[in-house]
Amino acid sequence: MRLVSAINRFGWGQRDSNAADKPLREWLSQQLDEPDAAIFMGLVPCSDGLIALREQRKNKMQGDPLVKPIFQAEVTAQLDNLLVTAQPFRERLAWFWFNHFTVSLRQGGTRSVIGAYMREAIRPHVTGRFSDMLLAVMRHPAMLMYLDNVSSVGPFSPAGRRNHHGLNENLARECLELHTVSPAAGYSQADVTSFAAILTGWSIDMKAEQPGFVFREKAHEPGVKTMMGQDFPEGEDGGLQALHFLGTHPQTYRHIASQMVRHFLSDTPSPQDINHLTGVLGESEGNLREASVALADLHDRNRADGKFRSPLDYATAVMRALSIGGEPGQSDEPHAPAHQLHAACASLGQPLWTAPLPNGWGDTAADWSAPADMLARADWAWRMAAHVREGDPMEIASLALGPQLRPQTRLAMRHAGSRQDALTLLFSSPEFQRR
Repeated sequence: MRLVSAINRFGWGQRDSNAADKPLREWLSQQLDEPDAAIFMGLVPCSDGLIALREQRKNKMQGDPLVKPIFQAEVTAQLDNLLVTAQPFRERLAWFWFNHFTVSLRQGGTRSVIGAYMREAIRPHVTGRFSDMLLAVMRHPAMLMYLDNVSSVGPFSPAGRRNHHGLNENLARECLELHTVSPAAGYSQADVTSFAAILTGWSIDMKAEQPGFVFREKAHEPGVKTMMGQDFPEGEDGGLQALHFLGTHPQTYRHIASQMVRHFLSDTPSPQDINHLTGVLGESEGNLREASVALADLHDRNRADGKFRSPLDYATAVMRALSIGGEPGQSDEPHAPAHQLHAACASLGQPLWTAPLPNGWGDTAADWSAPADMLARADWAWRMAAHVREGDPMEIASLALGPQLRPQTRLAMRHAGSRQDALTLLFSSPEFQRR
């Protein structure tokens, strides 16, 4: 069996005992070289979600009657896949990049398109170039809605002069601060304003037969703009050039390298590890497949302790350890595995696709390890264990943790009064909290 710590670190927890014994780099590479095996049956494209949203607004429908089933189908399909995926590293990358380019249900009316955003803007690009993912994200209606670019109008554009509307800097600011170069690049407020002007006109055509991205020339701020010392022409092409500039900037590579090392390896990334991954990104022109596999080079010197599991990590690992999931669930089944996982995320403090701010969910132990959080996990684990009727708890523990299973936990499980108590001790143990 492969090193369990690596399976947990780079995936979502072991699910079966038939995993082949392969070197870590080969195991990671194989998942990224093969096509994405996720099959999302019955899900609709972003345009259909926008049509549903449009009809609800037009007819002033209450309770999201058209959007709700689209959203529920997305939750069911995507969480079902998370529980059973045989490409756990590829799947972790998809969720990592979604968090990097956060879109949240908390604002922007994104419920109708957030699942499509994950499938259309994130998943196809996890093994491609970062600049391509950046462009797909910035043009996707979910991001344009979430960060209000649909309401951004050039003050001196025809629409701005007529309606006296102005810039909305949200998308430009978050793209610079969070998605690309980060404040370490030393950009100014003037650069944020200039970038916002570059992105005016990047909007959504809700009236089209197939609603989606549109460049509204009459809302675009005219003239050449200067950002971070570079000049960009007016028009949509100026935005494309600006995004390519940011998506291939050396400081962007350093920023995303730091985030990747922090997510996969350590809450406190070493400069040596960040430099290594930054170099891979620079030499490969932002190839995310190469950078992702290069994480294997850093694993051995970052084995100590592991990363603390977020609620989504934790609940998924518990359910995979118990072999929960398999057959695709129905979106209206309240007790289906995907709905159990969805409810677990909410009860443990990380409701699905609902990050409070554009910087996404926290990625360090301090974000998730408060005493109340630990009590909530133990309570949830006890309730999950109550439904387990098959499997030896000790075998489940060995499969899930391997040599990371501490003698103290093993002894406590052996003296437990019931199967439920033994599994609760396993899933509440300090070693199970980490990957």
